[in-house]
Amino acid sequence: MDPLLTRFDDHLKETKQMANNSRIAYRRDIVAFGSFLASKEMHDLLEATNTEVVGYLLQLKNEGKSSATVNRKLASLRAFYRFLSSDSKIQKDPTAHLKSPRIEQKHTEYLTIPEIERLLSVPPQTVKGIRDKALLELLYATGMRVSEVAGANVNDVNLRIGFVMTGGEHGKARLIPLGRPARAAVETYVYEGRSKLLREKTTSNEALFLNYNGDRLTRQGIWKLIKEYAAEAGLVDRLTPQTLRNSFAVHMLQNGADLRSVQELLGHEDIAATKLYLSIAKSRIKDVYDKTHPRA
Repeated sequence: MDPLLTRFDDHLKETKQMANNSRIAYRRDIVAFGSFLASKEMHDLLEATNTEVVGYLLQLKNEGKSSATVNRKLASLRAFYRFLSSDSKIQKDPTAHLKSPRIEQKHTEYLTIPEIERLLSVPPQTVKGIRDKALLELLYATGMRVSEVAGANVNDVNLRIGFVMTGGEHGKARLIPLGRPARAAVETYVYEGRSKLLREKTTSNEALFLNYNGDRLTRQGIWKLIKEYAAEAGLVDRLTPQTLRNSFAVHMLQNGADLRSVQELLGHEDIAATKLYLSIAKSRIKDVYDKTHPRA
């Protein structure tokens, strides 16, 4: 690996605590930009100027790359050149003052509070139902990603104080409070349901959510049970783990939470991702006003 890229990778790992997959993506983006420079007979990343970066982004756009892809590659270049600038390897950052392409806002599915209540009332008082109730409550109460819930261990949950810890997508740990209903549901599951799922398993299993074999419940297993409850709650084609995460964010913002706090709870690297939920929350409030105020 190029010595510059090696140092940059070490910086991402040690200073930014970035996960391995994310670091690989960043390195790949820098190498791709280096190939673009080589096609222009420039063989040193340190020689790149604002003109080359803009030309590279335009080429990506002309190749049909989405705005999200272009944004991600620009984010990689920004991180790289900011690192070089702070390390005094370059005098001027070629990515400075460049604006990210505007991403077209896609429809974001979320549930209303009555729909959430209906969903959470579906799981029965069986071992499976107790587990699934705790899982659904946790997803909605914390806004955690399905991968984070699947990877959660018993020791990640503090029922006495009321919070859950998750490592997050980029390796950055965050503490998320647990509301009373979620806390009660998880507590019931941990003390009454989980031990029954462990069965006669001799090897220790630290996983919070278990399947019938006493092993960790997988992402695919969580998707399957959510699909099952979606049908029972009359939410077919609308309910996914992401829908619950979206609902968490929209309901927090509708009820007065500030954007930075929601960003931190969701584990978003870029606040732009969180702002999407703010626009949805504002739109919902206006719809309510238009429908209910006599002089709207």
